[in-house]
Amino acid sequence: MATIVSAKGSVPRGVGAKMLVDPGEDLVGTVGGGCGEGEVIEAALEVIKTGEPQLVRVDLTEDLLSLSPAVCGGTMEIFVEAVSE
Repeated sequence: MATIVSAKGSVPRGVGAKMLVDPGEDLVGTVGGGCGEGEVIEAALEVIKTGEPQLVRVDLTEDLLSLSPAVCGGTMEIFVEAVSE
């Protein structure tokens, strides 16, 4: 389970938004989409393997504008933890 725990500046989703990732990479919910969500999915798959939670910082600032014109311009921290069925 990935949960946005802090957000600064312009971000696609607010604090408390959640996304569930299963081992087959099926998703329920979203933490914003795009390259930032890809980072969170990678972290979630690692958490599934290890059981160790992670805090992922997603930076959506101007440095990424060359990669995507849809970049919001803020930063978010997302807590990723394993959940049982």
